[in-house]
Amino acid sequence: MRILISGASVAGPVLAYWLVRHGFSVTVVERAPALRKTGGHAVDLFRPAVDISEKMGVLPRIEGRATGTSRMSVHREGARRPVRADLAKIFSATSERHVEIMRDDLSEIYHDAARDDVEYVFGDSITSISPGGEVRFENAAPRRFDLVVGADGLHSNVRRLAFGDESAFSAFIGAYLGVLSLPNLSGLDGELRIHVGVGRTAGMYGARHLGDARVLFLFRSERQLDYHHRDVPRQKELLRDAFKGMHPEVERWLDELDRTPAFYFDSITQLRMDTWSRGRVTLVGDAGYCPGPAVGGSTSLAVVGAYVLAGELARAGGDHERAFPAYERAMAEPVRGSREVALSAARTLIPASRLGVWGLAQGARLISALPAGPSRALTRLASKTARLHDSMFVDDYPPQRQAASG
Repeated sequence: MRILISGASVAGPVLAYWLVRHGFSVTVVERAPALRKTGGHAVDLFRPAVDISEKMGVLPRIEGRATGTSRMSVHREGARRPVRADLAKIFSATSERHVEIMRDDLSEIYHDAARDDVEYVFGDSITSISPGGEVRFENAAPRRFDLVVGADGLHSNVRRLAFGDESAFSAFIGAYLGVLSLPNLSGLDGELRIHVGVGRTAGMYGARHLGDARVLFLFRSERQLDYHHRDVPRQKELLRDAFKGMHPEVERWLDELDRTPAFYFDSITQLRMDTWSRGRVTLVGDAGYCPGPAVGGSTSLAVVGAYVLAGELARAGGDHERAFPAYERAMAEPVRGSREVALSAARTLIPASRLGVWGLAQGARLISALPAGPSRALTRLASKTARLHDSMFVDDYPPQRQAASG
């Protein structure tokens, strides 16, 4: 049985790995000419995703490429002294197993796990999918596949082809994010330095194996801003306007916008679909249920979703009419919960009031100052969604090497 996956970031390679282990024949098509090597931004793997990575045999590599960020300093806009916090303890309060890693490092590790057993096609993209499974590409000759999976992110091409325009499913949650690479101007070593004001937060961090650093910008906007997704100068202008006058250090970060080798800007948007499957096509990860970039644990959700989809296809012997509904049932609660996490995290990370700014700083200091047990209890009291990712139930799908029938 031949399965085509669009997207080679996180969900795609994880899905490919498990489909191969269950006996399927897998092709992955990726628009980019090669795996991205710019480092990306830091992403979080929580317990279920860490457990799945351990089953894949790649956890030692993931841990070896962890960012090593363990401390945080919070600079409130207008305040004289920063609040210092133990970031490792804060993460331990929300997850029993947690690893922070650069996204592109994680993508490479997952890709390498099954690259010898999977056909990867870089520099190409799907242009049409027929009900019978014939797929046309921008460059390659048409081919027929039994199933097609969109693992191609928030702005999924496969979703557009199978379900229609993104605007019908996206819900703007009132914020934007920007990420840029820059020299490690502050010599950060294991520290996340953030500046927080009403409606805006900027943070800089490094990774122990990188020579540079990343800055993450988050800001509120009651309305959706007017810009084209390919108009990078306009996006940089919006960032400058949003963070103007915040702090001299933030101004230095903004000065790097025209020199940065890597830049990303997008709205914080949730995808809300009634179903992720149509005919022979289904979606996984951000393509189907992005809870919100940078705030909803979307990377862990993508890993879990890929593992579950592969497992349900194997359990159904390749019968997608049984497997796709089972996959959607299994992922329904984690997806709903992740949306709640994203909304809660956006309110916390981008405070709407001076009291919220004060609460963010003091809450981080209190949780990091308490012993592990009380800090976890306080975190649970403060937010019903705080430990959602650890509480996700993921069924076990033992690998089956025999070929699945279609």
